[in-house]
Amino acid sequence: MGALDGRIAIITGAGRGIGREHALLFASEGAKVVVNDLGGAIDGSGDDRSPAQQVVDEIQAMGGEAVANADNVADWEGGQRLVNAAVETFGDLHILVNNAGILRDRVLVNMTEEEWDSVINVHLKGHFVPSRWAASYWREQSKAGNEVRANIINTSSTSGLLGNPGQANYGAAKAGIGAFTVILGQELTRYGVRTNAIAPAARTRMTEATPGLGEIVKAPEEPGQFDVWNPANVSPLVAWLAKEDCPVNGKVFFVQGGTIKAFKGWTMGDGIEKNERWTVAELETEMKKVLS
Repeated sequence: MGALDGRIAIITGAGRGIGREHALLFASEGAKVVVNDLGGAIDGSGDDRSPAQQVVDEIQAMGGEAVANADNVADWEGGQRLVNAAVETFGDLHILVNNAGILRDRVLVNMTEEEWDSVINVHLKGHFVPSRWAASYWREQSKAGNEVRANIINTSSTSGLLGNPGQANYGAAKAGIGAFTVILGQELTRYGVRTNAIAPAARTRMTEATPGLGEIVKAPEEPGQFDVWNPANVSPLVAWLAKEDCPVNGKVFFVQGGTIKAFKGWTMGDGIEKNERWTVAELETEMKKVLS
């Protein structure tokens, strides 16, 4: 018996890298998978349908069930078609893994409007649109009296949660996804939906292209040495978060190799108070207490 037997999943950006590993593991654990991938380059350009179909072929070769989908996750109608593809092909939907993304790295003073908009669109809107249509489906199922035990797993990044120079667009989108996850966890639980996110560290086309990371993420040269950057290391956590009885909701997890840690999120530290407005002169002295 697999951990995801009978579960129906959509995985976006599943033609390559981490998404591909998710799709293969989900299928091996018994899930039926909609493999979504537009087939673009890491900057979002291009449109190659073959990566998604290749993953479907791999799943079918190992005895699993899967179907390819090439809709743009940031397109309103495309997101609806994506959710419909799962329901029409397999009869239901239980899991949405939002994974698709692109990179257009640039320091702020050189970044163009198009570089900002394209990254925010694919990552942040590309999480919102499929989640919106999936949530609507689950809400209708819940209102109809059907028990819903569904899961959304989003993909954030340490670039957004901790910061990384040269990735203001990508980091802003990924930080937004962290907040989006927490809020969906609060909103959708009434319909039987749990929402969580991962911030993975793994070898992908994007990390290999990130300044300073290309050399670091290489596979180990020594035979038998654990490859902490292997993208397949990330997928077991995602599969666990996709289980019908997963108890976690509204959390974000860092995952790399064999390491999993929970992010604590924004927290308030010590402060200063008085029952009237501060003056600038007072703050010159008192703010030292806040910053200590």
